Amino acid sequence: MIIRRETASDIDQIRALTRRAFATADVPDPLEAPLIDQLRADAGWIPALSLVAVGGSGEAVGHVVCTRADVAGFPVLGLGPLSVDPPYQRVGVGSALVHAVLGAADALDEPLVVLLGSRAYYSRFGFVLAGSLGITPPVSEWEPHFQARPLSTYTPDLRGLFAYAAPFNRL
Repeated sequence: MIIRRETASDIDQIRALTRRAFATADVPDPLEAPLIDQLRADAGWIPALSLVAVGGSGEAVGHVVCTRADVAGFPVLGLGPLSVDPPYQRVGVGSALVHAVLGAADALDEPLVVLLGSRAYYSRFGFVLAGSLGITPPVSEWEPHFQARPLSTYTPDLRGLFAYAAPFNRL
């Protein structure tokens, strides 16, 4: 497996694997697949932070994206969706993608990555409850799962209300 930036030829594979990754019997057509297309069309899209895990036969088996977000008007990143094709889940693909996107974000001098997700999963990458850093979610019910990962250029004065890229508001 290698991890690389998304290319135009990956878009259909990313959409399909994201649908498979998030589909359930109750929700066969999850919101995450069209969300990525909406993010791609948004001003908050950062091509260097849309990464694909490619399997041995050349197919996309995972995808992660960070898009422009802000904390009290200061630019930060929102991570998600993170998608791994079901046959490749629980073998390290998701972890490799998170490590790669955090490294890429840090190399771009981004100060902070914020997400909504499992504390048990994301704490292994250095994510902490965002509230402990003074960052508040746009929806108060998110607090138990609302997390942030400070990067090299982070400073503790980065505090306040978090806002995702506009397509997240349409969910």
